[in-house]
Amino acid sequence: MTGRPVPTAAPGPGRRAAADPIQAPGTPEQDWRAWAPLHRLPAVDPLACLPARPDGPPVVLVVAAHPDDEVLGFGGTIAVLAAAGVRVRLVSVTDGEASHPHSTAAAARDLAALRARELRRATRELGADVPAVRLGLPDSGVARHEPALAAELTGLLADCDLCVAPFSADLHPDHEAAGRAALAAGAARGVPVWEYPVWAWHWAVPGDPRLPWSRAARIALPPAARARKHAALRCFRSQIEPLGNGPGDAAILPPDELAHFRRDFEVLWR
Repeated sequence: MTGRPVPTAAPGPGRRAAADPIQAPGTPEQDWRAWAPLHRLPAVDPLACLPARPDGPPVVLVVAAHPDDEVLGFGGTIAVLAAAGVRVRLVSVTDGEASHPHSTAAAARDLAALRARELRRATRELGADVPAVRLGLPDSGVARHEPALAAELTGLLADCDLCVAPFSADLHPDHEAAGRAALAAGAARGVPVWEYPVWAWHWAVPGDPRLPWSRAARIALPPAARARKHAALRCFRSQIEPLGNGPGDAAILPPDELAHFRRDFEVLWR
């Protein structure tokens, strides 16, 4: 997850720019947990949705706009798939280098490499020890390259059975562009695409009509998969801890945001 889309002037300490729903104060996780329909969403077994292949295990391509998006939205299911022998492939559309645009901390000077290392550690924790394909599109500028990204993903989906990508209405422009490109690539290849929300848990509210609840599916995470996801989330120190002591160093994923991704289930739009 790269940070909230940056306003023209950075908000002062303790303030967020309310004009952007991502900048505004978010919905607490306790509100989501108290919403009964969330727990009654149709249950889906991801393994049962994959075909048997004569040439080996199924192949799932997981697309992320920024390193960590795939773990936040789909990490527990990645652990389930990997444990079952499914071939999981990862694509990082950007390197997440713009997560702290106002930081002067030393770590901010090479965030791209740092976040790639964090993702590799996280995928090992998930049991899916595969390097991500790094496409290197500019963080916060994916929409400018959307047709090229769709073409790239179309090629990567050549032998895949399922594509999983960011929600195309997540209100973060990079997430939306990556999601749209994945949907276009899936349509071109005849490969189904599942979308995972990330920022939607922040800006939406229970029952929000802006979310496609009719397409929602709930994937239960066994204790082992949930533990793997929690361990993987801890690998993203550049996102869950401050980069330094300056005003631009705040954690992108403080505990109140991270709480949305510590559930014992994940939600996908199918």
